[in-house]
Amino acid sequence: MSGPHQPSEPPSGAPAVHDPAAPPRDGVNDLVRWAAFSCFLVPVVLLWYGTSFAGAAGTALGLAAVTGACRLLLRRSERVAARPAGEDGAVRAGSRHRAGPPARRGGRHAGENTPVD
Repeated sequence: MSGPHQPSEPPSGAPAVHDPAAPPRDGVNDLVRWAAFSCFLVPVVLLWYGTSFAGAAGTALGLAAVTGACRLLLRRSERVAARPAGEDGAVRAGSRHRAGPPARRGGRHAGENTPVD
């Protein structure tokens, strides 16, 4: 054996080393491309195995809807992560909680003056 194997290409999220002019690869775009490919491939496989055209079309529409929703959520999370920490529109930790005593949590604890059988 000559030693550990070195991959010929960088991982999908790493920028290309051999071409400095190329933009860095975007993991979200890669993910959406694979999801769009599966939106095409899954109905084809279903038709190949005898599923009805309506069933395959419904599956394609469902996968496309999930892919679109995931893409929107991923882009939104990227924008939120890219924002500076002190931006005015950012939600501050604990800003949704009311002032006062903390809420009592737990379901099986009786109150202080409640008789317990």
